[in-house]
Amino acid sequence: MSRPIRVATSPERAQPHRWYALALLCTTLFLIILDSSIVIVAIPSIDGDLALSADGAQWVVSAYAVTFGGLLLLGGRAADRLGRRRVFMWGVAVFALSSLGCGLAPSGELLVVARMFQGAGAAMMAPSALSIVMATFVEAAERNRALGFWGATGGIGGTTGALVGGPITQGPGWPWIFFLNVPVCVALLALSPVLLREHHERGRGGSFGAPAAATVTMAAMLLVYAVVQVPVHGWTGPRTWPALVAVAVLGVVFWRAESRSADPLIPPRLARSPALIGGSLVTVAIGMMVFGGVAFTLTLYAQNVLGYSASAFGLMSSINAVMAIVGSTVGQRAVTRCGPGRVAVVSLLITALACAHLTRIDADGTFLTDLLPALLIFGAGLGAGTVAGTIAALSEVEERHSGVASGISTAAFQLGGALGVALISSAAVWRTGRAPAGTMLEDALTDGYRFGFMVAVAIALVTLPLAHILLRPARTTSPSRRNP
Repeated sequence: MSRPIRVATSPERAQPHRWYALALLCTTLFLIILDSSIVIVAIPSIDGDLALSADGAQWVVSAYAVTFGGLLLLGGRAADRLGRRRVFMWGVAVFALSSLGCGLAPSGELLVVARMFQGAGAAMMAPSALSIVMATFVEAAERNRALGFWGATGGIGGTTGALVGGPITQGPGWPWIFFLNVPVCVALLALSPVLLREHHERGRGGSFGAPAAATVTMAAMLLVYAVVQVPVHGWTGPRTWPALVAVAVLGVVFWRAESRSADPLIPPRLARSPALIGGSLVTVAIGMMVFGGVAFTLTLYAQNVLGYSASAFGLMSSINAVMAIVGSTVGQRAVTRCGPGRVAVVSLLITALACAHLTRIDADGTFLTDLLPALLIFGAGLGAGTVAGTIAALSEVEERHSGVASGISTAAFQLGGALGVALISSAAVWRTGRAPAGTMLEDALTDGYRFGFMVAVAIALVTLPLAHILLRPARTTSPSRRNP
């Protein structure tokens, strides 16, 4: 029988330098999320140097998502069992070495392999870092503030890829979007023993749940693989539907293994938590809209129709990141007062309103009339929504299971992003292909992008009632009412 971890109830006693530790951990998350999107801007330059095939170009982007999303639960389990700081530092080391390998890669194939190792390192870093945040901040108001900063960092990282990647690619060159990770990771490794305490399940034996972990990891990787194939091959393509069938089969196998295990990978209480399910659904929806809508479709509209360069649009869209900071600041305070459920619902309404504005874009549009209002509104909803989703997902989690729960929460954003790109881009391509003969290319593309944003609105509106039901105030437990 496991012994509960004793954690000091005074935040000062628990961690005197906790805010510096939070800054270190949020820097880690920013690096992880940024590397999901920054490479998109550099693809043309990478293609020019390494002569990528069409599939190779896609896999430079998606190889990271496949391993990151697929290995997150296993990374969270390892953090709970082996020690969160230890797993975090191993992940940082893997991320640094693989980033160096990405920048030095002499061919597209080796770049894809290095990106897979980079995703594996991120899968070790993200859940262990978030579980350290949970263990470091034990008082309710401070924990909400910390999770607010964490959620805001993820949202900002998802919106600044073009802003950072464009100037780097056009300046020192695309390898430097990877090389710059290395000194940051060295600093993280040097500061981690000073600022971070070790946390793990002392006194608990048991296995890692290897069969269940392998099954769910394979299922998650196949799911990410399937959704990243959709824009190119469609839902019924030979690379898509067999992977989806395999995901369903592995899901059944995982459920049967978990139900029979004395030490399941996902504890039954965690799997039945309305707060974890509801918070993860909100995070999935936000990830779908930010990656599939703003980071992908809106960038294509700005470059292919309005004619902006990647750097110019990245600079213009920085207002989205600024508003995400504002939204997260307001959101974490509102969560403390009103609960995460209400903030999540309002955030989904705000993001739906922003995407609804984008359904009116025009081939002759301008940044001020077509894009700026939506970016202002969407950034605020993104910041508040990621904060509310993260706090809700972790509000009922026992400290000893925070690694697995953190893996689920982080995977929700990553898998949501991959699914959002697949759904929204597929909808846009389908609508563009149905344009009448003789339609100008810019008009056909714009009509497709408008339809893609309609899908984004639908995502928000479908998630909204589920969030309202699962995150009702009576069901969401404040961390202050729990004894860590």
